[in-house]
Amino acid sequence: MAAALMAVAAALVLTIPGSPAHAQAPLRIEITEGVAEPLKIAIVDFRGAGDPRAAEFGRDVANVVSADLESSGLFAPVDPAAFIQADVGFDQVPRFADWRVIDAQALVVGRSVVEPDGRLRVDFRLWDVFGEEQMVALQFYTRPENWRRIAHLVADAIYEQLTGEKGYFDTRIVYVAETGPKNARVKRLAMMDRDGANHRFLTGGESLVLTPRFSPTTQEITYLSYRDGRPLVYLFNIETGRQEVLGNFPGMSFAPAFSPDGDGVVMSLARDGNSDIYLMDLRTRAQRRLTNHPAIDTSPSFSPDGRRVVFNSDRGGSQQLYVMNADGSDPQRISFGEGRYATPVWSPRGDLIAFTRIAGGRFGIGVMRPDGSGERILTESFLDEAPTWAPNGRVLMFFRQTPGERGATRLYSVDLTGRNLRLVPTPQDASDPAWSPLLR
Repeated sequence: MAAALMAVAAALVLTIPGSPAHAQAPLRIEITEGVAEPLKIAIVDFRGAGDPRAAEFGRDVANVVSADLESSGLFAPVDPAAFIQADVGFDQVPRFADWRVIDAQALVVGRSVVEPDGRLRVDFRLWDVFGEEQMVALQFYTRPENWRRIAHLVADAIYEQLTGEKGYFDTRIVYVAETGPKNARVKRLAMMDRDGANHRFLTGGESLVLTPRFSPTTQEITYLSYRDGRPLVYLFNIETGRQEVLGNFPGMSFAPAFSPDGDGVVMSLARDGNSDIYLMDLRTRAQRRLTNHPAIDTSPSFSPDGRRVVFNSDRGGSQQLYVMNADGSDPQRISFGEGRYATPVWSPRGDLIAFTRIAGGRFGIGVMRPDGSGERILTESFLDEAPTWAPNGRVLMFFRQTPGERGATRLYSVDLTGRNLRLVPTPQDASDPAWSPLLR
């Protein structure tokens, strides 16, 4: 695992000489205003050169790029069966009229090359079909086994060029994999690429695990595990597989989450029958109490600038959301809608807080501004819970449980419009997802 990550980290991203990108591209998706019609984009199989494996890599990369962009709901890849100029050379100017006939607004062409030293090189160009100009051209190097990372990087580059926002495809999801009957679930920590590929289990199911969260560097995961009958907060190093207990607290501990700088973990600790929010310094392991109230305070999440913390508390008589300064001062209630509010998570952009709302016997995922205004409910079902943000703050993932003894528990993603709801593939039942920052 460590070697693979090092290889990807060494991947180069270079502008192809002689193919300058245009700074003022006319083709653009304004995602801040909502998208009624996805942009039609044609993605041609990347040509292979040299080694016979190159053509296969080229097809695979093009397929993953197409799937990534389609999953965002902002792009509609054109069926390759409609292509008139199916074989576009990487170094030739496309016959734009042929692509306009099939209504493609953007065109992606590329090539893959297995270099003499064994590395895989992938080049791609993005063309504005109606503007008849190249928008961006990039080149990537990595080890062949990391070809999916390259595909996600290509998709991120296209997404950013056409929306003006960072992409979110080159990311991972850590979650709780569930098996067994409802009254005796086996819960294991699992990790996969955002699209469900490269799935693997991180723990063996000997102890129940809950609420995993990525560190800002994506190299560590903090989570809760019931070992010896007590919930303890653990750190899991993805590179080495090493696990360690953060602290042997005298009471119960819940809902750990990293601070934005990665130097601390904020969590809820129950002492003397009362739950409050604490911050642990990971270097000194010193704890600092942030709340001191007889109510249950839990589920803390930092703002991206590290200056405030959102949490839920029943101090007002029912479970609601509160925002306080990072030192615990000036807590203010921000949720006032119908029902109860839980599992708040601050957006990486800082502009919204996602939450679970329980009202009328239904669970929904919603967002509101940090001052509590602009509340919108994006999903609702028998049980939707535990939102987590994509690193660009435009998409949320959560888990949904269907009713009944045999009801399934699955991961879903939804964009901020609430329209692009998608099932996220997992091999087993899944809950408590956490989305990583961009891996590069």
